[in-house]
Amino acid sequence: MTRFAAWLLYLLAAALGRLPWAWLRGLGDVLAWGWRRSGARESVVAARNLELAYPDLLPAQRENLQRAALRTTAYQALETLHLWTHRHARNLQLIRTQDGSGLFDAAIAAGRGVIIAAPHYGNWELLNQWLAMRTPLAILYRAPESAIGEAFLRRVRADEGDRVTQVRAEGPGIRQLFKVLKAGGVVGILPDQQPKAGDGEFAPFFGVQALTMTLLGRLAERSGATVLFGYCERIGAGPGFALRFEPAPEDIASADPVVAATALNAAVERIARRDPAQYQWTYKRYKQRPPGSGQTNPYLDLERKR
Repeated sequence: MTRFAAWLLYLLAAALGRLPWAWLRGLGDVLAWGWRRSGARESVVAARNLELAYPDLLPAQRENLQRAALRTTAYQALETLHLWTHRHARNLQLIRTQDGSGLFDAAIAAGRGVIIAAPHYGNWELLNQWLAMRTPLAILYRAPESAIGEAFLRRVRADEGDRVTQVRAEGPGIRQLFKVLKAGGVVGILPDQQPKAGDGEFAPFFGVQALTMTLLGRLAERSGATVLFGYCERIGAGPGFALRFEPAPEDIASADPVVAATALNAAVERIARRDPAQYQWTYKRYKQRPPGSGQTNPYLDLERKR
């Protein structure tokens, strides 16, 4: 039953993903408008995050940024349906330019293992497909609560050449990532998700303390792997992306978890500031507050209203 339901979800995704690109963008505009009009979770969370991250902006400026961020969030979701239901070789034609891919090639050649830190910026699913066309890849993911949702993700993220290994963010999965890196392989991690309590450290992100994963730093420090930041940035008015790789700061592999988390957040923030509208502001990044700070969950009043 689970596989059948996942297959039905795939058919729905394929139907939407096969709409002309201009239609997808138009549908994204309508979806973003609907979020704002209805006061949907995406809209109110984005507004609160932008208040925290950009306190010096005028209200009208933050509102304009919120509109733009909601549009690109909707674009990303619909673009991903397209990417998941088309052949990867065809999808990669959407990458118009590449910057820093030589860093990736050099890291592979060094043989020490490679960690690709992919922030929620631009379209990270297209980055996954580019990586999988170049090398076997292990992707760390947080399993959905629904078994149907997980079966769907495993189907749509599978690579035609069976070069993608999807690893759950759990104890056995973490050990698997260490083995991949020790063998000189490539691991992909989304570094800006809030970890479980006890699995992270607080570090500044846009000037606000945010619970930040320590896993990436531990992997880098213990394996000696090269860490690169990678992202596919949306460019131009039409369907087009720029693939970019950047070296990670040295402190990201610090044995001090707070130092490593601080370096990680600083790198993600620098990328997000390239075009703030392309960053995913609809995630409750600041929900956990530092112990003893006296601060409360900044989304609590939003949750009470819903």
